[in-house]
Amino acid sequence: MTPPETLADRSAHGRSARKNTPRSAHAAIGNVDRDPVRLLRESSHGRVSTLVPLRYGRMLASPFTFFRGSAIIQAHDLAATANSGFHFQICGDCHLMNFGGFATPERSLVFDINDFDETAIGPWEWDLKRLTASLYIAVRHLGHGDRLADDVVAEAVMSYQHWTAEYSQMSPLELWCELITFARLEELSPTADARSRIRDGISRASRRTHETILPKLASRREGIWQIRDAPPTVFHVHGKNTLFTHDDDWLGLGDWRTLMQPLYDSYLRSLGTVRRTLLDHFTMHDMAFKVVGVGSVGTRCLILLMVDQHEKPLFIQFKEASTSVVSRFFKARGPKHQGQRVVDGQRLMQGASDPFLGWTTGPFGRAIYGRQLRDMKISATLELFAKETFRQYAAVCGWVLARAHAKAGGVATEIDGYLGNGEQMTEALVLYSRAYADQVEQDYERFRDACRSGRLEARTDADMAADFVA
Repeated sequence: MTPPETLADRSAHGRSARKNTPRSAHAAIGNVDRDPVRLLRESSHGRVSTLVPLRYGRMLASPFTFFRGSAIIQAHDLAATANSGFHFQICGDCHLMNFGGFATPERSLVFDINDFDETAIGPWEWDLKRLTASLYIAVRHLGHGDRLADDVVAEAVMSYQHWTAEYSQMSPLELWCELITFARLEELSPTADARSRIRDGISRASRRTHETILPKLASRREGIWQIRDAPPTVFHVHGKNTLFTHDDDWLGLGDWRTLMQPLYDSYLRSLGTVRRTLLDHFTMHDMAFKVVGVGSVGTRCLILLMVDQHEKPLFIQFKEASTSVVSRFFKARGPKHQGQRVVDGQRLMQGASDPFLGWTTGPFGRAIYGRQLRDMKISATLELFAKETFRQYAAVCGWVLARAHAKAGGVATEIDGYLGNGEQMTEALVLYSRAYADQVEQDYERFRDACRSGRLEARTDADMAADFVA
C-alpha cells in the first residue's frame, strides 16, 4: 500500500509546477485574435430574443459593464494561457461585482462569492485573472488612474497568496467551517471609515428581506398577492406586457401555473426532506419574469411569489442555466444537468449556501436552478469608494477567493507551494491586468461600433420601458 503524500510532498509538488509554468508566464493575456462581436452573438444564442438588445444596451454603459457582460470573451482568451496544472471547481465569472453580502441559514451576514452561473472545473488562475482584470478596469473607469489600479491588483493577489498559505495549514473540516462574516470583517478592518462602511452594510442588508420587498414588487387583490408589471425588467410571461414572441414554446403553454407547476415539483425533488416540508407551508400566489444583472439579461429568469398562512412572503428565483463559458474552452467532466452544475459548484465554493438552492428542468427541457430572491443580499457601490477603500475591498475579495478555492479544490498546499513567498505572481498579474484592461477597451470600441452600425441592436432600459407607456 502506497503511503499518503505528506504536506511537505504536496508543497514540493506545487513548487515543481513552476518548471513547466513559471509564474512570470501569467503576464500573457492569451489569444486575442478573435472577433468579440461574434463571441457575444454566440453567447446570446437561446436567450429571449427581444431582451438581447437590452443586454447589449446595459453593456454599452462603460468598458466595465462591457467586461461584466462578456465572460465568454475572456474565457476564450484564457484558454491559450499557461496554467499550473491544478484544476478544480472554479467560479468562472469572478469579477468584483460577483462578491457581496448575504444571509446564512442561521441569519449571519457573510461576505462571499454570490454568482455561479459559469462555475465549472477549470484552472484556478482563471478566477484570479478575472478578478484582477475587473479591479483594474473598474479603477480606470472611475478615473483613479493606473497607479492605483496597479496597487489594487497587487493587494488582491497578495491577499490571495497570504490566505492560501493560511488555509494550507487547515484541515478539510476546518475549511468547510470557515466563514468570512461581516462581524469578522469589522473586527479586522484597519480604519474607522472601513468599519463604518461595514456597519452600514449590515444595516442595509437587514432591510432587504422578503417582507420589505413584497410591497415594492406586488399588490394584494382579493386575498391574492400579484406581482406588478414593470417592463422590461418585470413582466408576466403570459400577460399583456410580455416580451416573449408569439412563437416561443413557453408562451404556448397558456398560463403561468402550467409553466410553473412541473418546474416546481421537479425543483422540490432536488431539496432535502426538511426543506420540502418547510415549503409545504407556502402557497403559490403569482409568477413573473425578472430581468437581472448584465451578462444574464435574456436568460430565462422567473420569480415565484409564495405566501404562508401568516401572510409572510417567500420569493424563489428560478434561473436558466446554460453551458458554462469555462466548459466551452476547458474540457473537464461535470454534471450533465446544467442546473445541478451551478448548485454543486455553489455549494462547493461558498462558506454557506442558500437553504433553498436546488435544480430543476423546465418545460421543453431547459435546465434551471432555484434559490431565494435577494434575501439580505447587498453589493458594493464602487462609485463611492475612496482610493484606500478600493485597496481594502480588493484584499477582501482576494481573501474570499482563496477560501473558496481552498474549500472546493482541496489543494491549497499545492497552490501555496506554487505561489511561494515572493512577489513573482503579483508582478505577473499586475502586468496581465494592465494589458488586459487595454484589450477590453479595444474590444469595447469594436462592440460600440457594432451597435452604432446596426450589426448589433442595443436598447436601454428607459428606451424599452417607453414602449409600454400609454
